[in-house]
Amino acid sequence: MATTTVRTRQTAEQRRASVLRAALPEFAAGGLAGTSTEDIARRAGISHPYLFRLFPTKKALFIAVVDDCFARVADAFVAAVGDLRGQEALHAMGASYGDLLGDNDRLRMQLQAYAASHDPEVGDATRRGFGRLWTIASDHSGLSAEELRRFFAEGMLLNVVAAMDLPSSHASWASECTPPGKFRTP
Repeated sequence: MATTTVRTRQTAEQRRASVLRAALPEFAAGGLAGTSTEDIARRAGISHPYLFRLFPTKKALFIAVVDDCFARVADAFVAAVGDLRGQEALHAMGASYGDLLGDNDRLRMQLQAYAASHDPEVGDATRRGFGRLWTIASDHSGLSAEELRRFFAEGMLLNVVAAMDLPSSHASWASECTPPGKFRTP
């Protein structure tokens, strides 16, 4: 007796979310210029023409992934801060960001967004996402621009440290530049 597999049809919005999940590791590895939309479609389990029905261009898909990555950080910041203010608010946001650093695809995607910001549309999306993070940190902490710059500077250092996997390095300089308590040691 033959068995039949019943497939549930996804809505276009569900399919778009599925494509974003498939595009993330591809763009994280290859960036905007070096990523094949054929590979993204294959990973998403859809046809190449259907990919372009959901996202009109590769750049539009890249920007959607950039927006999603920044939204995840923004959501983590807001969830972590609650009613905290001042340095306590920044500390809570920083701790939530530390938790996100373990997602290598999102980390590398964020770096790819910065690298592709020479493109006006990607630059606009990246500045919009980063600006939202700045605004959340500013509004919730109430701290000065100087204190916020230090917070974001350490965040950028954390990005670089995580991208290079410095916590696993045995070089003395690597341990000196890795902010204490931000990474699990191997």
